[in-house]
Amino acid sequence: MKFSGHEKRILLLLAERAIIESLVPGRKVPFISPDLPEKLRSFCGAFVSIYVDGELRGCIGTFSEEEPLYKNVKQMAVSAACNDSRFDSIQADDLDRLSLEISVLSPRQKISDPSEIIIGLHGIYMRHGAHRGTLLPQVAVNQNWSAIEFLSNCSKYKAGLGWDGWKTAELYTYEALVFSSRMPSF
Repeated sequence: MKFSGHEKRILLLLAERAIIESLVPGRKVPFISPDLPEKLRSFCGAFVSIYVDGELRGCIGTFSEEEPLYKNVKQMAVSAACNDSRFDSIQADDLDRLSLEISVLSPRQKISDPSEIIIGLHGIYMRHGAHRGTLLPQVAVNQNWSAIEFLSNCSKYKAGLGWDGWKTAELYTYEALVFSSRMPSF
């Protein structure tokens, strides 16, 4: 999965525009794109992470392939800014200190053993009954985790299954194309 610089810029601009328009009612941000490239209209999941002064302030995503990528990115950007219950919502005065990270997700692949996880390449998703959790590929790298630590942290903190709950969960890996940008000042 590869995107051109132009395709990445369009997704980042769509996310920025959605955030600004949700935080500053009545403000319309100019955006000119005659036609969205085909890849941006493909059906795949995405996560949007929002940072203020380099600190994570929101990260929400979807694996849903029911909407095109560009719509998922816009919706997840607004959700990450306003609806991530772990953080205070982003405010209009945070905009000039904001940076965005978009992770475009590949389809999930079921795995049967932790040795199939490649740290730095794979994100993990697990489910057991109604419990579900995921961690993006960059989390294990940023935390310097092994595959077992990656699974255990996802199991306990994301899926609510306890430290060893991953051992009885269905496990999946996925890849993410990750790119970021600092939001411009408007």
